[in-house]
Amino acid sequence: MKAAVVQSASIVFNTRRTLEKLADLTRDAAAQGANLVVFPEAFVGGYPKGLDFGARVGLRSDEGREDFRRYFESAIDLPGTDADRIGQAACVNGVHLVTGVIERDGGTLYCTAVHYSPEGRLLARHRKVMPTALERLVWGCGDGSTLSVTETEIGRVGSVICWENYMPLLRMAMYAQGIEIYCAPTVDDRDTWLPTMQTIAMEGRCFVLSACQYLTRGDCPTSYSAIQGDDPATVLIRGGSCVIDPLGKILVEPYFSGEAILLAELDRRVIAKGKFDLDVTGHYARPDIFKLEVNTSTRKTVLFEE
Repeated sequence: MKAAVVQSASIVFNTRRTLEKLADLTRDAAAQGANLVVFPEAFVGGYPKGLDFGARVGLRSDEGREDFRRYFESAIDLPGTDADRIGQAACVNGVHLVTGVIERDGGTLYCTAVHYSPEGRLLARHRKVMPTALERLVWGCGDGSTLSVTETEIGRVGSVICWENYMPLLRMAMYAQGIEIYCAPTVDDRDTWLPTMQTIAMEGRCFVLSACQYLTRGDCPTSYSAIQGDDPATVLIRGGSCVIDPLGKILVEPYFSGEAILLAELDRRVIAKGKFDLDVTGHYARPDIFKLEVNTSTRKTVLFEE
């Protein structure tokens, strides 16, 4: 099959236009033969690179609260009308579609990855279990109930978001579910990201598809008080999307020169070739020494009993 990683960015604080962009890019990827299209972390809803939301230890500012209000209103509900438009993009183009979204649930936002089928049906939703650094100010933590791998006609697909990929036990939970197509939506644009993705591909003997945003200051509104300044040409997130095969071969080299749709042919027979000498939850495991327990229950703050 053919997979596409889309290196692009939200139109920050404008969800309607971002969804239009997602539909256009999905159409373009499908026109190039893609069966699976992967978008970056927080593509719908935005990744507010450079904002601090006016927070200091013991202090919050009125300006920061206003930034959060705009961010909150840019998020989407699952299910909801905006989420339906993502499913429609998958359905119209007949592709599996994985994208990062900012999900609104009550008064809390979550960094989430959603997977829609070619029929436009929501197959999976994964909430990032551990936001990083200042992300914890604006995002809640997901629980183990969304840590899943989905069986599809193109293979077993799952998503792990950005620095969740540095959580060894989380990766092991995905390998144990037989993941074959490991989607890694991200905004990490550092040189260290590529070897991380190669390590995961070789460790899990799976294809790794990482889509990173390419965000400039010009993609943000004028009233966006990023620490990087106001020059529209300033690059806030420089990309670096890539695709790796189960033996660590780079199928798509990281790209740092702008927005792009990057395609790769995935031959699933390579997975079995890789499992020949390494299956970290099978013949290469030592369950007599090591054991991982995963709590997949939904964690609720308030339970109402009849």
